[in-house]
Amino acid sequence: MSSLLTSRRLGALELPNRMVMSPMTRCRSGEQGIPTELNATYYRQRASAGLIVAEGTQVSPQGVGYPATPGIHSEEQVAGWKRVTDAVHAAGGRIFLQLWHCGRVSHSFFHNGALPVAPSPVAINGKTLQFRGDGGVPFEVPRPLELSEIPSVVDQYRQGAKNAQAAGFDGVEIHGAFGYLPDQFLQDGTNQRQDDYGGSVENRARFLLEVTAAAVEVWRADRVGVKLSPSNTYNDMRDSDPVRTFSYAVSALSKMGIGYVHIMEASASDLRHGGKAIPVSAFRPHFEGTLIVNQDYDQSKAEAVLARGDADLVSFARLFLANPDLPTRFARGASLNAADPATFYGGGEKGYTDYSFLAS
Repeated sequence: MSSLLTSRRLGALELPNRMVMSPMTRCRSGEQGIPTELNATYYRQRASAGLIVAEGTQVSPQGVGYPATPGIHSEEQVAGWKRVTDAVHAAGGRIFLQLWHCGRVSHSFFHNGALPVAPSPVAINGKTLQFRGDGGVPFEVPRPLELSEIPSVVDQYRQGAKNAQAAGFDGVEIHGAFGYLPDQFLQDGTNQRQDDYGGSVENRARFLLEVTAAAVEVWRADRVGVKLSPSNTYNDMRDSDPVRTFSYAVSALSKMGIGYVHIMEASASDLRHGGKAIPVSAFRPHFEGTLIVNQDYDQSKAEAVLARGDADLVSFARLFLANPDLPTRFARGASLNAADPATFYGGGEKGYTDYSFLAS
């Protein structure tokens, strides 16, 4: 039998297969970041995944960086997400929420004219995602967080973890990848601080570890995961020694006993922009828990990484986006729907809940 389709225990959860639906920003939340019935349908359709990790969800208004993305900081947002988790659980699924703070990957447009925050005043070289119909605007130089402010940002994650519990999720994932706030603290290309949160790798990892510890205070440790992207160059990220930096972070997370670390390997774009190809196998010796890997895996590549023992679960993004019944298709060796990039971000049902299922 395919190892990808065998069960796997993740802490107290029994996953029916080793296929994870990766968190994907789809820019389809309702007004004020409140999930809707359409979102509930989307996730319910994909409940056959061993685990769903729901899209990045802001822990506070300060964390917003994209249009039509959900939050987990108001009662109305919690109620909206409860509709989603109820639908997934009724269909037999398991779902974590990804806790998100965009940091400098934002714009004053989202904050009533206030600058976005970051560890240091280092702007992204590029433009924001389009939100005014003008193709995007240049990123601004962010306001560096004062040392006295950092505990309150950690508290935003703590409250987000509590709200995720109230919304009925099975756990949470800290979004520490793709150049968002924890990643901005971790990598020395974006962290120029000279205090307890900058300089050494131990100091640069402090924010990520404090945020993770806050989630562990709320949930049992095995219900908390962390996503990292050691090879990523998206959002103008860079580090002088990513192997050392991320090995330290993964080892420290392992000591905390969290449920999993979710590693994004290098994409073709990362390599074109100077990223270092660091495979998930580089972190296997540093982490005792479950390792999840992601980067354009198909069924055969996923089977191979599991067979080598380099990872325990494989997450899929576009394949789950376009194939709500992906485990069934893999089990039957069936053809796959092609994803439509024109409908990835924003819109309604088209390219979201209208992808076909196999005939029974």
